[in-house]
Amino acid sequence: MNDQQLQNLVEKISLEYFNRQFKHKAVFNKRLRTTGGRYILQTGNIEINKKYYDVYGEKELIGIIKHELCHYHLHQNKMGYRHKDQHFKQLASQVGAPRYCTPLPETLERKRSVQIYQYQCSNCGLIYKRKRRVDTNRFVCGKCGGRLVKVDK
Repeated sequence: MNDQQLQNLVEKISLEYFNRQFKHKAVFNKRLRTTGGRYILQTGNIEINKKYYDVYGEKELIGIIKHELCHYHLHQNKMGYRHKDQHFKQLASQVGAPRYCTPLPETLERKRSVQIYQYQCSNCGLIYKRKRRVDTNRFVCGKCGGRLVKVDK
């Protein structure tokens, strides 16, 4: 699917589910990593993560488009367009737009493979678990001020 086909699909979904025209641009953005799509307030355009279409297909893509069109139409009509607003929640449930998109497989792998570093205080024995390494020459135990020693698992 290319940008023109995406534009046509967004316009079709907008008329079918929202009974309103989509008057801006919809494009694929290859740089999106943590989200399925986004509505840009300043321009009114919608950007979609192409990886979701490649991995999950058109059904997931349509859900993402519905979600972004909820933001779009509410913002254009000067209503509550943010996730926490009641207008957004109501419109999303009316059109069957998902609240969140399915995580990409590589995102799940990245989350599972986070290394955890463990440090133990040589004085009181308190164990610290951290995602980042700690400079044991610079940092000390917050409880007693003792030296931290890296613990191998």
